[in-house]
Amino acid sequence: MLTLELARRLAAAGVLWEPRPGDRFAIDVDTLADQTYWISDLTIELHHYADQSVLGFNGTTEWALDSVGLDQTVWLPREDQLRELLGDRLRSVHRETEHPETEDPEPQPVWRVVTDDGQRQRHTRHTDLECAYAEALLDLC
Repeated sequence: MLTLELARRLAAAGVLWEPRPGDRFAIDVDTLADQTYWISDLTIELHHYADQSVLGFNGTTEWALDSVGLDQTVWLPREDQLRELLGDRLRSVHRETEHPETEDPEPQPVWRVVTDDGQRQRHTRHTDLECAYAEALLDLC
C-alpha cells in the first residue's frame, strides 16, 4: 500500500485529488495519520460548501468527528489511479527477483516501472507496486 510519505510528496508535487467514492485518504494529523479511510456513499461523503469542500462522517460510532476539510487530508491513490495518472507515459511494469543495487543474499522481489517523458526512458523500483508507481510519477513531475 502507498505510504503516507509518498502520498504527501505526490500532493506537494501538484498531483490533484478530486474525491470520489472508493478513494482512500488519511487525515494528516499525528494522532490520526496511521488510519486509512475510504469515501463511501454510506459512511464518508464529500460535501461542497461555498468556501470549502469537506468529507462528512455519517453515523460512524467510533468517531466524534462530523467532518474534516480536504486541506486536512492526504489522498492515498490506489494502483489503478496511479496508472491512470501515469497515462501513456507508462511503458512497462516488471517484477524482478532481485534489486541490482543490493548484495543481499536473499533479496526481496521488487517492481520495476518504466516510463517515458518524451525525451528518455526512466526506471523506478520499489518492493510495493503502488509505491513504485508513485515514485515513477514523482520522477516525471
